[in-house]
Amino acid sequence: MSIEKFNILESTCVPLPVENVDTDQIIPARFLKATSREGFGENLFRDWRYDKDNNPKPDFVLNNSQYSGQILVAGKNFGSGSSREHAAWAIFDYGFGAVVSSFFADIFKNNALNNGLLPVQVTEEFLAKVFEAVKKDAAAKLKIDLKKQEVTLLSTGETCDFEINGYKKTCLLNGYDDIDFLLSKKDKILAFELTQNGS
Repeated sequence: MSIEKFNILESTCVPLPVENVDTDQIIPARFLKATSREGFGENLFRDWRYDKDNNPKPDFVLNNSQYSGQILVAGKNFGSGSSREHAAWAIFDYGFGAVVSSFFADIFKNNALNNGLLPVQVTEEFLAKVFEAVKKDAAAKLKIDLKKQEVTLLSTGETCDFEINGYKKTCLLNGYDDIDFLLSKKDKILAFELTQNGS
C-alpha cells in the first residue's frame, strides 16, 4: 500500500483543545469491523459528533462550518489508549494530512506515520499560540514543511521545529510504505548480493 507524498502542507486548522484524547474517542470500538482503511472517516469522533439519535451535536468542532482544513490541532497526549491502527485511518480518511499537538502517544505516532498521517509535536507554548490564533480567526493557517521539519503560524510568522524518525521522513517525502522503500533499494540490494556471491 503506497501512501501519498508529503512535502509542504499549508492549510487552515480544526482546533480540538482537549487533552488525553484516546483512540476509543477517535474511533469507537464498535466501528472496527472493517479491515481496509476506507470509510472510517465518517465515524471519526463519532460519539462526540452525534447524539444517541445520530443527530449532529452543534457544539462539536467537526460540526461547526466555521472550521475546516487538513490540519487537526489537538491538546496534549493525543492518541493514548489502545493501539488500534484504525484511529490513524479515521483521521486520514476524514481528510486530515497532519495532527499538531504538544505530545503524542508513541503507538499512535507510529501508526500515523505508517499510514501517511504526519504527527507534528510542538512545544506547549507554540500550541497555545496556534489555538489562540485560530480562536481569533478561523481562517488562520499553518504551514508544515516536512523537509525542513518546521511548522509556521502564518499570521505571525512564528515557527517551531519538530522531530521525526529519519526513515519515516524519507518514506513520507517519497510516498513509500515499507515495501516501496525496499523496492527503491532493489538495485543496491542486488549489487550487494553479487559481491557476496563473488560474482
